[in-house]
Amino acid sequence: MRKWAIAVAATVMAVLWASPGQAAAVNVLTYGSLGGANAATGDVIQSGLAAGARATFFNSTTGSTGITCTVSTFTATVTGNPAAGGVATANLTAQTFTSCTANVSGVTCVQSIVINNLPYSVSVNGTTKSMTLTGAPLRSTIRLCTVLGVVQCVYDANLNTISGTVSNADNSVTFVNQRLNKATGPGVCFSIAYFSAKYAPVRGPGGSLVFTQ
Repeated sequence: MRKWAIAVAATVMAVLWASPGQAAAVNVLTYGSLGGANAATGDVIQSGLAAGARATFFNSTTGSTGITCTVSTFTATVTGNPAAGGVATANLTAQTFTSCTANVSGVTCVQSIVINNLPYSVSVNGTTKSMTLTGAPLRSTIRLCTVLGVVQCVYDANLNTISGTVSNADNSVTFVNQRLNKATGPGVCFSIAYFSAKYAPVRGPGGSLVFTQ
């Protein structure tokens, strides 16, 4: 009887010790907090611009000439979420830019900005907190009103890649001076445009904040 009791106690202790370890398995993307519920394949993640932030397409990394948008959103679907410290993946399925203005000579309005060739592949490194978007090509089409009519400027991301960073401090994704090269368009279109934007907070299903580890 005593041997049986000891065996049962040992089994219970083993379960108690093992269960926390199993529950503690944490993936790169979690909801609510660091170490929270793991994001699942197929989950939709989305965000808009951070409070007071703008999405800009300027003609230099230090200038302020170009296009400014006060509304922008993105939507992505999780395709892979490995253990913390790894690289999570997603598909960017939508990105919008509205309420845009331009301070470019000869341009009277921004008619539209459309992101082409979606979805794009997204990777998020849990260790470095870096984000990379790739496409073939990663392309945007900007239609501008000018004194001579509407013109179309088509841009491809340099090396078909856009890089950003994620932060758990405000659940944000930030892009700074990402180079876009003109593929087609008249002279009013910059030969090179630099894209910057900050999106926050990034949320998952039910509005849960997204954390990266």
